[in-house]
Amino acid sequence: MVSYYTQRTITAVAKITLWISLQNEDSLLNRTINKHFRTLEEFSELNQPKISFEFFPPKNDDMEAKLWNTIKSLESLDPSFVSVTYGAGGSTRERTRQTVSKIQNETKLRAAVHLTCVDATKDEINHIAKDYWDSGIKHIVALRGDSPDNNDYKPTKDGYNYASNLVAGLKEIADFEISVAAYPNTHPDATSAQDDIIHLKEKMDAGANRAITQYFFDTDDYLRFLDKTDKIGITKPIVPGILLIANFTQLVRFSKMCGLEVPKWIIELLEDTDKNPELRDIISAMIASEQCRILREAGIDQFHFYTLNRPTLALSVCRLLGIKP
Repeated sequence: MVSYYTQRTITAVAKITLWISLQNEDSLLNRTINKHFRTLEEFSELNQPKISFEFFPPKNDDMEAKLWNTIKSLESLDPSFVSVTYGAGGSTRERTRQTVSKIQNETKLRAAVHLTCVDATKDEINHIAKDYWDSGIKHIVALRGDSPDNNDYKPTKDGYNYASNLVAGLKEIADFEISVAAYPNTHPDATSAQDDIIHLKEKMDAGANRAITQYFFDTDDYLRFLDKTDKIGITKPIVPGILLIANFTQLVRFSKMCGLEVPKWIIELLEDTDKNPELRDIISAMIASEQCRILREAGIDQFHFYTLNRPTLALSVCRLLGIKP
């Protein structure tokens, strides 16, 4: 059976693609968004949702320039915070530190840094965390992390075994604001969906302020997940993570790594669009904005966007939600 979200999204994308003319080369995305946005006037009466953004650290000078263009473009939207990821196994640890420090010192944004349990002892992690606190970075996204070689996860000797242990350890160092991960479609390493929710509660009970979900394709999955977390006694916010699809091939590959199956209707809409980035971005913006609109109707008022360092998609989706600079 096709879910309500899927029906709504397909309808929205179908409407928007009627306006697409591939012969128009200038500002096609903005013109399309403006046409759609004028049909959503009733949404302007709702309170604007809280938003936050995730970036990944640059690997070279060109990527650093692209990242800072993204940061400057999105700063005017006044997000609650922005976070900067680690590479697998902490492979970008130093670049993450540099990026977060620069955001903290050179912008008006509140920066959060990802910190994982992988390849570091408790003493090493504690030293890193204390250094962040002393430099004014007081929000940590605490994660177990994945092995850099994509093998099964093994705790580091003398390290924090899991995210719940990391959260408890960070709270002993200072009163950090802490976000953790949640998985509406269940973490691939979990023994069961219920076991995964129990681990989430352990992280919350250890001192986390909120959870941010892995991206998902169907809002029904997220809403059912909230029902299950309510039943187990989790009362802190579980913020939906919204993926902005910037590359279809990468989406399929990464989703497979996360144990997620890309729905057939998304494949049919996007599978040929990597050769036509403007068309892909229009469809991607509509998928994400429709996802957010349905969640807002269900009472959700916070969204965390996985930007992939692509400012136009994030700006477009926020504009469709009534959030402008």
